[in-house]
Amino acid sequence: MGVEFFISRRYLFTKRKEKFISLISVITIAGVAIGVAALMVVIGVMSGFDKDLKEKIVGNYSHLTVASYKAIEDSRYPELAEKIYGNKHVVGVSPYLQGQVLAMQDNRFFAVSLKGISPKEEVRVSKIKECLTRGSIESLDASAIIIGKELAAYLGLDVGSSMAVYSPQGKQFVLRVVGIFNTGMYEYDMNLVFTGLKTAQDILGMPGQISSIGIKLDNLDSADRVRGELASVLGVDFSLKTWSEINRNFFAALKLEKLTMFIILTLIILVASFNIASTLIVMVVEKTKDIGILKAIGMTCGSIRRIFIYEGLIIGGLGILLGGAGGGLLCFLLKKYQFIKLPQDIYYIDRLPVSIVLWPDIVLILFSALVVTLISTVYPAIKAAGLKPVEALRYE
Repeated sequence: MGVEFFISRRYLFTKRKEKFISLISVITIAGVAIGVAALMVVIGVMSGFDKDLKEKIVGNYSHLTVASYKAIEDSRYPELAEKIYGNKHVVGVSPYLQGQVLAMQDNRFFAVSLKGISPKEEVRVSKIKECLTRGSIESLDASAIIIGKELAAYLGLDVGSSMAVYSPQGKQFVLRVVGIFNTGMYEYDMNLVFTGLKTAQDILGMPGQISSIGIKLDNLDSADRVRGELASVLGVDFSLKTWSEINRNFFAALKLEKLTMFIILTLIILVASFNIASTLIVMVVEKTKDIGILKAIGMTCGSIRRIFIYEGLIIGGLGILLGGAGGGLLCFLLKKYQFIKLPQDIYYIDRLPVSIVLWPDIVLILFSALVVTLISTVYPAIKAAGLKPVEALRYE
């Protein structure tokens, strides 16, 4: 590698008359750097959205959900909870009853999802306590309700206000607002309300029954494995779903969007690789005499080929290095100072979330750029190695 690398470096950073080639090389390096930096920033933002949404979704719902083909009797819950707690990965269990009701305030009706919970047990499974901006979950008694920030704004409610709720059977229940939560997700803050478990059973006409059991694990990534373990313990009468299965379509769409952006922005690096090929072709033409002399004194075709491959890799490597550093710095600044704001009435957040994931995101970006660079050097290197000394020196 020594002689070939030395010659390729001299060709690239020449101090003689071929300064135009050096200028082209600098422009090509800048093109690769911009492509890599843009790809890093976009993938960092996509990963940030994915992480932020995952935290919000998992924070509002359990890692695992146990349900049955029919409602679960209250009397069976202690036995089921004991079996579930038998798994070493389980850190929290909470029963709940969920159904659709109609909320009314000042002749305005709105369909919401009502979730009846046991406050003491629910805080072990979800982050509802941390999401409360006003009020407290301890105040969730038989005549109380906790609603989302968006629903409170839509219906003009605050802590202490009264809200009418109509059951599926058409019966009216007047409840007092004792808390307002803000998850940061519009759909949840607008369409989800919480009551005590007994209150929900009365409203939904399901006395002494629950619909599901929420489970929190010590590691959400172990949800699939624990699901299999609990399925064998609970039996065929119960079905278990993980947080990823419940939101499968949503996360699949995010994954597809991230992949699409990766492919589209890789085209920027591909365009820059054409510049690398063009630079090397021009250099082969300019160095025809030098190639002829090198071959005449005994340098092999493989060595000539490696000279121009190394030269392309130097150009691409510098671009990748600068682009990686620039993209990483920009991601850090976006994450720390949040100088790009988003309209919160359109998006569920007011800033760009950024998450720099070394593996696989950053490694894959840098590796892909290096592979594209290497491929772009093949043709010019082969053409240079194919020159015959006689033809190269014929007119010299």
